[in-house]
Amino acid sequence: MRIGEVAARAGCSTRSVRYYEQHGLLESDRLANGYRDYAEQAVRRVINIRRLLDLGLVLDDVRYFVPCLDGDPLRSAPQEPGLDIVRRRLTELTGRIDTLTEIRDGLAAQLAEAQREPRTVGTGAVGASDSDGTVPVAVPSATA
Repeated sequence: MRIGEVAARAGCSTRSVRYYEQHGLLESDRLANGYRDYAEQAVRRVINIRRLLDLGLVLDDVRYFVPCLDGDPLRSAPQEPGLDIVRRRLTELTGRIDTLTEIRDGLAAQLAEAQREPRTVGTGAVGASDSDGTVPVAVPSATA
C-alpha cells in the first residue's frame, strides 16, 4: 500500500509516516517507480507509535517497543528497557500530578479565604478613612 493510504488509515500525515520510517520504526519496499510500498501491518504499527507518543513517550523511547508495535503495545510485554521507560514515565507523571495538586489546593484555599473575609480598598478619601488612609469596603465575592 502507498504512503498516502497508510497515513489516511492511521490518521496522520505522510510526513509522519516518513519520519517514523527514517527513525527505523517502519519499513517499506520500493516499487519500480520508486514509490514506497508498505505492508498491511504498517497501519497498525503507525497507530501504535502514535498511541505511545500520546502517552508521553518520545520517539527514542518508542524504539524499545518495536517488537510489540504490530500487536497491542499496551498489552504485549515489552523488553525490560521498555518497562523501565514506563516506570520512569509513571514516576514523572506522579510528580507532576502531586505538584499540580499542591498548586490547586493552594489556589482553592486562597479563594476560600478571599470569599470569607471582607477586604479593605484604599480610596484616599479625606475624613472617612482609617488611620492608614483606607476606607473599609466590603468587596462582594466572585461566585459563578
